[in-house]
Parts: sequence; C-alpha cells; structure tokens
Amino acid sequence: MNNPMSALRLGALALLWGSSFLLIKLSLGALSATQIAFTRIVLGALVLLVLCAVRGLRIGGGPVWRHVAVAALFRSALPWVLYGIAEQTVDSGLTGVLNATTPLWTALFGLLFGTGARPRYLGLGVGFAGVLLIFAPWQGGGLFSWGTLACLGAATSYGVGYVYIGRNLTGDRGRSPVALAAMQMTAASGLAALALPLDGLRPVQFEPVALLAVAVLGVFGTGFAFALNYRLISDEGATTASTVTYLMPIVSVVLGWAVLGEQVGPRVLAGMVVVLVGVLLPHRTPTARRTPAQQERATRVARSM
Repeated sequence: MNNPMSALRLGALALLWGSSFLLIKLSLGALSATQIAFTRIVLGALVLLVLCAVRGLRIGGGPVWRHVAVAALFRSALPWVLYGIAEQTVDSGLTGVLNATTPLWTALFGLLFGTGARPRYLGLGVGFAGVLLIFAPWQGGGLFSWGTLACLGAATSYGVGYVYIGRNLTGDRGRSPVALAAMQMTAASGLAALALPLDGLRPVQFEPVALLAVAVLGVFGTGFAFALNYRLISDEGATTASTVTYLMPIVSVVLGWAVLGEQVGPRVLAGMVVVLVGVLLPHRTPTARRTPAQQERATRVARSM
C-alpha cells in the first residue's frame, strides 16, 4: 500500500463489515429481518447525507437515479433483508464465510454479461468447490437449508449489484463516490420501506443490547464504512480495496465464536480457505502502474471526499 493509513483503513473496514453479521444476529433479539435492514439503511443514509453536507458535495438528480435505484436494490436492500432472514437459523460466522463467495458471483455475472476482464476459470472452479465443501451435500448432516440458501442469495445479489454498478455508475466522474453512496442509501431506504409489510409491522421489542447493535450496524457498519471504503478505493484502487473480502470471514468467525460461542467445524474452515483461494486466484496479476492522468483523477476524487 502507498501509505500506512491505508492499511489502518483496510483493517477498520474489515472489522466493521466482518462484525456486521454478529450485529445482525444480536439485533434479531428486538427487530425482524426487514426492520433491521430498514433501520441500518436509514441510519447509514443519514450519516452519508451529513458527510455530503459537511463537505459540500452535490447529490443532484436526473436519470442517474434510475441506475442508483437498481444498485440500491441489489447492493443494499435485498441482500440485507436476506441476511437478516438467514441469521434466524444460521450462525453469524457461517454467514460471513458464505458472504466471501461474493467475488465469485461477481466474476461469474461479469462473464455472463461480458463486463470487465474475463475471469480465470480456475479461480471460479476452485471457489465453487469450496462452497461445495462447506455444504457437504454427500453428508446427511450437511449445512444445506433455507437459511444458507438465503446467504447465497444475498452474496449473489451483491454480485449482480457490483456488475451493474461497474457498467452504469463508475463512469460518473461528475459526482463524488460518497455522494453516489448517499444516493444509493437514500434509494435503498425507500425500497426497504416497501419490504416492511413482509415481517416489519410487528412491535419492536425493548432489548437494549439488540437496539444498540442495530444502531452501531447502521451508523458505523453502513454509513461510515461506505465512506471509508470509497476513500480506500480512491487512495489504493479497487483491487487493493477488495482484499477486505479475505479478512471479513475471519472476523465474523472469530467474533461469532468469542461472543456467541458459535462453533465452526474443520470442514467449514477448510471450505472457507478454498473459497478465499478461488477468490484470490483471478487477482494474481501484476498491478498496473497508473498513468499521470489516472493519478490526477484519483487525487481529485480523494480531495473531494
């Protein structure tokens, strides 16, 4: 990395996003899955909107909102509802492990829709072999369930969202990435509100730990984490920023074990390692040096954040 602060930001981001699965599990003590998703999105949106106001960043309007709404559905509202549903029956550590398949789904959809560089098939094959090892369908006591399917559905939704954002939003140089993130969270708030009738109209239970967990999830794990992620991308590039994927499942497994006493068996841990190897393989290419024009654009973005 170019500076020590980037390493600190990467570690903080891994802690914030890796702990989100524990916070969801704790939040279920007071709220339903859709209530958790709606609350974290609204709190995250408020944080990002305040950051935009403080820094004088323009939100704006126009046709970009159509693309932002699609990104909000697949990158925020849908997966966060699915993770809440999943963690009613699935351990938080395992949820974090299955979330690590997101880059595999992103590569697969990128291949199907012809976006970006062609992925290495070896990496995809190894990664999905790791998923197969985790589920162990050849064993009667395997982990295949509706909850784990919801986890995979959330990771798949992330993959669709990343590909869509890459095709339709990354070229918008007229807006700060933090402003786009604020727009995404604002649109996601409306989408999550539409999902509330599913199971979000029941009374909220007064459980201080659960309510504190969802507040931390929204303010820090959503609002500040998104801003931190975009700062890391502007300083180090998307490839370096994406290495947070390798750290998140480690954080989720350790926190699930330390706080909730969750146990992850050797087969699941081995599957996690295989998945991460599959995720890592496509990125084992020499890092391209930035041209002066690219460096100037990156500097402008960093200063605007």
